[in-house]
Amino acid sequence: MTASSLPQAQRFSRSDYKTLGLAALGGALEIYDFIIFVFFALTLSQLFFPPEMPEWLRLLQSFGIFVTGYLARPLGGILMAHFADHLGRKRVFSLSILMMALPCLLIGIMPTYAHIGYFAPLILLALRVLQGAAVGGEVPSAWTFVAEHAPARHRGYALGFLQAGLTFGYLLGALTATLLAQVFTPAEILDYAWRFPFLLGGVFGVIGVWLRRWLSETPVFLDMQARRQAAAELPLRTVLRDHRAVLLPAMILTCVLTSAVVVLVVITPTMMQKTFGMSPSHTFALSALGIVFLNIGCVLAGLLVDRIGAWRAVLIYSVLLPVGIAVLYASLISGGVWLGAAYALAGLGCGVVGAVPSVMVGLFPAQVRVSGISFTYNIAYALWASTTPLLLIALMPTSPWICVIYCAVMGAVGVLSVALFGKRHTLKA
Repeated sequence: MTASSLPQAQRFSRSDYKTLGLAALGGALEIYDFIIFVFFALTLSQLFFPPEMPEWLRLLQSFGIFVTGYLARPLGGILMAHFADHLGRKRVFSLSILMMALPCLLIGIMPTYAHIGYFAPLILLALRVLQGAAVGGEVPSAWTFVAEHAPARHRGYALGFLQAGLTFGYLLGALTATLLAQVFTPAEILDYAWRFPFLLGGVFGVIGVWLRRWLSETPVFLDMQARRQAAAELPLRTVLRDHRAVLLPAMILTCVLTSAVVVLVVITPTMMQKTFGMSPSHTFALSALGIVFLNIGCVLAGLLVDRIGAWRAVLIYSVLLPVGIAVLYASLISGGVWLGAAYALAGLGCGVVGAVPSVMVGLFPAQVRVSGISFTYNIAYALWASTTPLLLIALMPTSPWICVIYCAVMGAVGVLSVALFGKRHTLKA
C-alpha cells in the first residue's frame, strides 16, 4: 500500500467524523486565543501606551503589536513543521495549542502601562511573538492532519469544514466581545473586564490540549514510517530543492486567503467604530454574523472543491470575494441599509478561505507536506497580514472604498493565479 492509496474510503466513517470534529474544535479554541486581541485593540491601545500619546498613534501601535504575531509565524511554523514531517503530525498538532494558550493567559494577568510603564508593551509584544509562532505551526499541521485522515473523494469538504472550525475561533472572539460590551460599561471594561476574554483563552487552551489526546496519527505518516519514507534530511531543504515550482502559486493563494480574513475579520470591525461611528456592541454583533456566514462559506467552498476541483473553486471564490466586500461597504457608506444581510453576503463571498487549503495540500508530497505548506503559507501570511492592516488603516481616510478596491485587486490576483498555474500543477495525494 502506498501513501497515496491510504485514505480511499468513499464515505466518512464515524472515526473520520470524530477526527474532523476534534481537529476543528481544537483549532477554533486556538484561533480564539490568537484573534481575541484584535477585538480589544482599542481598549489595549489605551492600557498599554502612554495616555498623552495621540489616539491614532496608540491604535496604530496596538495593531503593530497584533501584526507582530503574524511576523513570528514563519519561525515557529518552519521549526514545528520540521518535527511534524520527522516525528509525526499529532505531536506538533498538540504542542501548538499549548504554546498559544499560555501567552493568552499571561496577557490576562499582566500589569499595564500604568503599573510598569514601557515594560508593559514590551512584554505584550513578546507574548504575541510566542502566539504567532504557535499559530504558525497550527494551521499547516491541521490542514495536513485532516487531509491525510479524510477519504480522498471528500478531502475538499474535510478541509472546508476544518477552515470553518478555525474561523469559528473568530466567532468565539466576536461573541465574547459582544457579551462583554453588553454586560459591562466601557469604563468597567477599561478597568478590569478586558482581562476576562484572555483568561478564558487560557481555559480554552487546557480544553484543546485535552481534546487532542484522543486524536490518532495520520495513516499516511504511519505508512511512511513503516516504509521509512519520512523525511530523511531537513524537509525544508527538500522543498526548496525539489519543489520550487509550486512555491510561488502557494504563496500567492495564501495572500488571497489572507486578504479575505484581514478585511472581513480584522479591519472592518475597527473601521465600523472609528470611521462609521458604530457602537462596540453593534459592531461585534454584526461581525459575529459575518463570521457565521464565513463558516458556512468555507463548508460550501469545500463541497464545491469535491465537485469541480480545487483550482476551479478558487477561481469562482476569487470573483465572489470583491463582490461580497463591495456589497458590505456600499451598505456601510449608505448609512447601514440592510447591513446585516450585507455582512452575511460578504461572509459567504469570503469562502476562498475554505477553497485554498485543498490546493495547498495537493501541491506538496506527503514526505515534506507540512514543511512545504508551512514555509509558503507562513511567510506569505506574515508579510501580507503584517502590512495590510496598517496600510488599509492608514489609507482609510482617503476613501471609504479602499477595502473594496483592495479586495478587487486580490480577487484579480486569484483569477490570474488559476489561469497561470491551475493546469500546470496537478494535485498530489
